[in-house]
Amino acid sequence: MPQHPTLSYPLSAVVGSDDLVLALLLAAVAPEVGGVLVRGEKGTAKTTAVRGLAAVLPPVEVVDEDRFSTDPRDPGDLSPDAPFAPDAAVVRRPVRLVELPVGAGEDRVTGSIHLERALSSGIAEYEPGLLAKAHRGLLYVDEVNLLHDHLVDLLLDAAATGRATVERDGFSVTHPARFVLVGTMNPEEGELRPQLLDRFGLAVDVAAPRDPALRVEVVRRRLAFEADPAGFAARWAPAEQALAARVEAARSARAAVVLTDEVLLAVAQVCAAFEVDGLRADIVTARTAVAHAAWCGRGEVTREDVRVAARLALPHRRRRNPFDSPDLDDDRLDRALDDALGPEEPEPDPDPDPDGDPDPDPHAGPDGGREDDDRAHEQPDQQSDQQSDQQPAGAPATTTVGAGETFRTRLLQARGTRRGSTRSAAGRRSRAESATGRRVGAVPLGRGGGSGGVHLLATVLAAVPHQHARGRTEGVLRLATSDLRAAVREGREANLVLFCVDASGSMAARRRMGEVKAAILSLLLDAYQRRDTVGLVTFGGDAATLALPPTGSVDVAAARLQELPAGGRTPLAEGLLEAGRVLDRERRRAGARRPLLVVVTDGRATSGPDAVRRSHEAADRLAATGVDCVVVDCESGPMRLGLAADLAGRLGASIVAEMAIAVALAAIVARRHPALRVCMWTCPIIFLTVTPGTPLWEAGMFRGAEVLLGGVVGAVLHFLAEIVIERTYDKSKT
Repeated sequence: MPQHPTLSYPLSAVVGSDDLVLALLLAAVAPEVGGVLVRGEKGTAKTTAVRGLAAVLPPVEVVDEDRFSTDPRDPGDLSPDAPFAPDAAVVRRPVRLVELPVGAGEDRVTGSIHLERALSSGIAEYEPGLLAKAHRGLLYVDEVNLLHDHLVDLLLDAAATGRATVERDGFSVTHPARFVLVGTMNPEEGELRPQLLDRFGLAVDVAAPRDPALRVEVVRRRLAFEADPAGFAARWAPAEQALAARVEAARSARAAVVLTDEVLLAVAQVCAAFEVDGLRADIVTARTAVAHAAWCGRGEVTREDVRVAARLALPHRRRRNPFDSPDLDDDRLDRALDDALGPEEPEPDPDPDPDGDPDPDPHAGPDGGREDDDRAHEQPDQQSDQQSDQQPAGAPATTTVGAGETFRTRLLQARGTRRGSTRSAAGRRSRAESATGRRVGAVPLGRGGGSGGVHLLATVLAAVPHQHARGRTEGVLRLATSDLRAAVREGREANLVLFCVDASGSMAARRRMGEVKAAILSLLLDAYQRRDTVGLVTFGGDAATLALPPTGSVDVAAARLQELPAGGRTPLAEGLLEAGRVLDRERRRAGARRPLLVVVTDGRATSGPDAVRRSHEAADRLAATGVDCVVVDCESGPMRLGLAADLAGRLGASIVAEMAIAVALAAIVARRHPALRVCMWTCPIIFLTVTPGTPLWEAGMFRGAEVLLGGVVGAVLHFLAEIVIERTYDKSKT
């Protein structure tokens, strides 16, 4: 068995994670599958299994002087260190397990100039990064869903091309970077970008075993390993050697496995049945089926191989948005396989009944069915009747309204650029200075403002004017501490987006809550794409509730939103105060994320004494904290009070009119309603005609009519949109 540099927990000793171990081994047998994504809750042996995989992989041959671990037997695997000496030794070493930290910088991942040598001798020498070290090995990313976007882009490029290219500061290097990418993540902390998710060949969901005996065995083995790691590894050495031998044998036999046209057609039919995007799923499923057949010692791919491959390669590819379930329906998979390969032959009964019919059920009813089953079918209706009878007569009525279709929202972001922050969370929403992003300048090192490391070119340019004064006439550049410059990088950061949603009775009127939920779901999708943390505060009746503490899982937020009832009075002050408390706690706990408060309300305050005055005081208190706010005005109808606009003025917030929601929803149904489509195309033309600066405006034909015309057209458009939406909803219910 190859000896790993570090003593890790044996892979063969992992209990209760059969799918995880199988996926890792198949990726090791066929590296071209594309890596493994491991999703699961905390404490499910994800990292333990990944680190144990390296110990059972066959060693690799490398040139002793090669820093890039290229294959000396592959002429196409060229190393930047080449050519090597004719007598350079070729050695065998264990497969490397390279761990990529979530907070790693770009220079560490791709490599950079050897700074010390460049400044001391003037020689620009490339220093390899983690991608070079991971060549022909394993690249492990723990908490891959928290990886910065710029690192995700680097991994995507390397995974697609098998090479890494570094071009910066006057030098260019290209080196091979083929590795098995293994990522682990906790879905509660957010999902992966779809581009990176698709790059993982296989995906496995793991959970802690529920069987008490199995849990006891897991604990027993872990305690034994921690008490005596060497002794524990020695006891499992034969199993590890057998596993390593099986991996090597499967790698050798994989090329001889036969993939028939019938089975290949079945793979295509299964992928088409689950409506996966693209053809990468077909390729990965076929490769995985071949690897599984080789792993099982078969010379031809069978139905079981395709089934196992589909369960590992398809679930994460069939998701259309982050709110879809990642599960794969086994019954649907079996039906697809039956359609492609025919029904599976049933296994013979090992102990058929020689006497014919079994003993009759003593609890069976007169028609052969069980009386208990009949009573069980009657219970739900009876229970619902009982529950309705037990509801208090004076309780406020609440309703739960489903959300409409989502739409593309405008970008909501915090105002300005956060300067001098090195702790900002990487994302795609608000502008901020961070350790990543594009270089926008340089500042003297140590004076603050620089967050992107030493800027080599700016340092050299700062030192050049002083060379004569320092006595240099030739030779190496003479540097002083004052010459050092730090790079200033500007990029995008993720925000803490806290939704404060009005769930009162006024929001439930005229199907307004359905429109509001559709708007919030659209904003949640936008938050998912921009790597935000989201939270949800609701207020209705006489109190405010933290429905969802700030989390990176937008699918949990969407589930909570769908279940949100509406009814009762409007405690606007309580909602704003609760939002302020949540933001204050998050500021102390995770101050790296700049908060963005989104208040969804019609601006009314009707709960408690002096409701309006208390809401104004709460808004003033929240504005004093300096938090960036956006108010989504949900007031509808031709007569508007403008309360949401007043609230936005007190908060110092920008306002999004409810008209935008109505128009967006009207655009959805406009495809089926030509009259509305004509109206929506005509209005922009009218507005452009009467805009100041146009010929008609300058001619004086429409002076003073813009406000009146805009108000009339806007009211008509809003009225038509509400009529069409309500009729569409009514038809869908019938």
